[in-house]
Amino acid sequence: MPIDTPDFPPEAIERARLLFARPFVFVKGCVRIADLPPMDRVEVAFAGRSNVGKSSLINALCGTSALARTSNTPGRTQELNIFESTTEPLRLVDMPGYGFAKAPEDKVRAWTSLIHQYLIGRATLRRVYVLVDGRHGPKDNDLSVMNELDRAAVSYQVVLTKADKPSRTDLDAAIRATETAIAKRPAAHPRLILTSSLKGDGIADLRTEIAQLLEG
Repeated sequence: MPIDTPDFPPEAIERARLLFARPFVFVKGCVRIADLPPMDRVEVAFAGRSNVGKSSLINALCGTSALARTSNTPGRTQELNIFESTTEPLRLVDMPGYGFAKAPEDKVRAWTSLIHQYLIGRATLRRVYVLVDGRHGPKDNDLSVMNELDRAAVSYQVVLTKADKPSRTDLDAAIRATETAIAKRPAAHPRLILTSSLKGDGIADLRTEIAQLLEG
């Protein structure tokens, strides 16, 4: 299902599989920049609108259903949740969802400030994966985050989630809209990754992209 899938060498795919087959653990949730761990390893972060499926995708990457807490309630993730490999210098960061959230406005503003400070202040942040709902394509909030990443010169790649949900026609429309949205953005990776956390589609592809960041 993923489009324009690169021909990763089999050994690269296997290294990525082994990387994520080894345990990842929850370290802590951070509500302030001062709470973040030292910048001592490669970090990749997952950003997206509330309820786009960030926690489900992290669980799928790590081959578990219980690492990152999932919820059907938008805005459940209210911190920068930190996960680390127990064997490799790799950190995964689950960011608070942006956009609609069932939370007080002052709390949403605090999340927004936290996200902004994190994105522009982490020298070890190698890439942000911007998750976009494959049923709808990019919304204004997604484009705003891409604008901020472009301004901060933070590398990012768009991941379409829930790609098993829409019809093929609707999915193709979401793909076209997303490709148009990133076409001339300076910090955007040019290739989309299509995923389904439920069916496992695109997970090996995303693992291999992350593993190459660690190796590079």
